[in-house]
Amino acid sequence: MDFIPGTIARVQKEFGKLNQKIHSLLTKLYAYQLIRALNYLHLKGIAHRDIKPQNCLIDPSCHILKLCDFGSAKRLVAGELSTAYTSSRFYRAPELLLGQRDYGTEIDIWSAGCVIAEMLLSKPIFVGATSKQQIEVIIKKLGTPHEGLVKILNPDFHEKLPKI
Repeated sequence: MDFIPGTIARVQKEFGKLNQKIHSLLTKLYAYQLIRALNYLHLKGIAHRDIKPQNCLIDPSCHILKLCDFGSAKRLVAGELSTAYTSSRFYRAPELLLGQRDYGTEIDIWSAGCVIAEMLLSKPIFVGATSKQQIEVIIKKLGTPHEGLVKILNPDFHEKLPKI
């Protein structure tokens, strides 16, 4: 594999040292390439399952983004159960936090959205110390999902979520 010296996390850190956010043009450029990379994987039925700034390599000389760390990647088959304990917590999709084991590539889209939000905010959008706190942080920002949505995310989840 080509040597790619940077990551989105490193780019964020460099801009942070200057008390700046990543330029909006770079955010758009990186977001576009991240979504294109995921589209390529998803069309082949593969979920990366660990999208985060550290796994988005950046070549600072030309601003090309490449995904790395395919150790959690999996070809998803409808009806085949997978582990819900995947992805780094700040980027983990709600269905995974609720214990869903029959999920699709949409989990990567949630993670990509979290990475893009982090580039815009200069910090992670959802920060929880545990999986339970993580879902609570998401609910505080987005509101409590209605029961129908929770059933879609995980039909076997029967706990009460906080009403916010």
